[in-house]
Amino acid sequence: MVKIGVQAMMLKQHVADQGAYQIWKRLADSGFSSVEVSQIALTPETRDEIVRANGEFGMGVAAISGGIGPSGGGGNDSLVESFDKIVADCKALGTERVRIGMMPLTAFASEQTLVEAAHTMDEYAGRLADEGIKLSYHNHHYEFARIGERHVLDLIRAEAPRLLFEIDVHWVHRGGMDPVRVINNYAGVADLIHLKDYRIGLPPAEAIEGLASGNREAWTEYANNIVQFAEVGSGNLDFPGIIEAATSAGAAHLLIEQDQQYGRDIFDCLADSRAHLVKIGYESLL
Repeated sequence: MVKIGVQAMMLKQHVADQGAYQIWKRLADSGFSSVEVSQIALTPETRDEIVRANGEFGMGVAAISGGIGPSGGGGNDSLVESFDKIVADCKALGTERVRIGMMPLTAFASEQTLVEAAHTMDEYAGRLADEGIKLSYHNHHYEFARIGERHVLDLIRAEAPRLLFEIDVHWVHRGGMDPVRVINNYAGVADLIHLKDYRIGLPPAEAIEGLASGNREAWTEYANNIVQFAEVGSGNLDFPGIIEAATSAGAAHLLIEQDQQYGRDIFDCLADSRAHLVKIGYESLL
């Protein structure tokens, strides 16, 4: 059965400050039992803390993260440089999934570089499959740029037939697409889904006051940042439709994610997202 959990990228500083064990305990106390690990360096100490927390709190790791470029910057290991470590981390943490958060941005230089990156991901999808591990690719809005008659994401799908996908519904919407339709189109290969809402923010008081005084700078700043990441249920996305589509598409894990919290505590944001999912009838998936 599909499981709703948390994408831990939002908690990376908390893990750095307090350790993974304490943060996993807080997640368990908040009613979550599944975590996707991203931008948290899986040192032996951190890995052991997660293993301990999983055992004590009945939690599981939905997936860990890897890249296809050089390591560094994001806290994730590289499949190219650290393949054996990533496999060992999966086995230690009891997960059968790795996800690629993004290709190197240089892959977007041309159709040829995109094809080459897709072939690299397909190669590692095959190598991981030999170890009993699935590999998924996570989209942003870049992948809905068109190359000829197809989107970049469709190019990747065609050129990497062994690769699965992690559909991020916020970025799908920001890319001008309908999340439900995209999930339906990727049925059978949409293994992971990011539940991330899409909100249009109201203008702050200083933007209105600036207009009244003839200063448009604050308004321009607001207009350039009108789209916000949001707690599930506080934005405009159709989460009953998304969750039903994800279930029908065969997704295994749905992960709550909110890239920015705009001054709120992330655990308060997660509590609101969870409460909304319970309210609309999905408590059994948590």
